[in-house]
Amino acid sequence: MLVRLLYASRAATPMGEAELASILKQSREHNPAEGLTGLLCYSDGIFIQVLEGGREAVNARYKHIVADARHKDVILLSYEEIAERHFAGWTMGSVNLQRLNPALVLKYCATTKLDPYATSGKALMALFHELVSTGAIVCS
Repeated sequence: MLVRLLYASRAATPMGEAELASILKQSREHNPAEGLTGLLCYSDGIFIQVLEGGREAVNARYKHIVADARHKDVILLSYEEIAERHFAGWTMGSVNLQRLNPALVLKYCATTKLDPYATSGKALMALFHELVSTGAIVCS
């Protein structure tokens, strides 16, 4: 059974480009063996991530994230059973924030600031889908 999980968290300490690149590299190396795919966005100290895969693998990864000292204020925004993956092309894609159009964020959020704590999971999923279609996802 496939599921899709969307969560947000705050970084416990500010994260630099090198540390974020290391997290993405590790995810891209380990996710294929676990059957996990998805997207990660990090901006202004906030992570937003969507994970897709088998229920056990997704649940185990989320449990690991909740226990990870690099995260605080972890909030589950959406969890659903799915018939197919929407982000199957990425072992872990990341949102290219340089290509993130403020007008696009405003389409789904109350302001041009991407704030998952003030936005519904449904709206964030719609934003992620639009980001995929506009080419704002980086894979390497």
